[in-house]
Amino acid sequence: QVQLVESGGGLVQPGGSLRLSCAAPGFSLDYYAIGWFRQAPGKEREGVSCISSSGGTILYEDSVKGRFTISRNNAKNTVYLQMSGLKPEDTAVYHCAVVRGCTTDFSTRGVYWGQGTQVTVYS
Repeated sequence: QVQLVESGGGLVQPGGSLRLSCAAPGFSLDYYAIGWFRQAPGKEREGVSCISSSGGTILYEDSVKGRFTISRNNAKNTVYLQMSGLKPEDTAVYHCAVVRGCTTDFSTRGVYWGQGTQVTVYS
């Protein structure tokens, strides 16, 4: 069973920054598109961003455009989500997942998931 591992979450004030990492011990992410998702209490999970295996295709959910940046370092077998200008509404558990293609419906294409990392933006 493929297990992804997220890290980098935490507590931050509005306007602050965090960088999330997604790794996959024992499994190569090189050939797979990866998505970042989040789920806030009482809300459905939503796709935040995805990146294709080559990095040539990147998509963002509208509310994070201009604030979040997804990237990958295949040499380190890691995908990142740099989050800046954080807002209280960004508070959620963030998950990464292998997705079947970085396409506009990537939020429905998750295959292998991580346990998630908590991001809390507080005033």
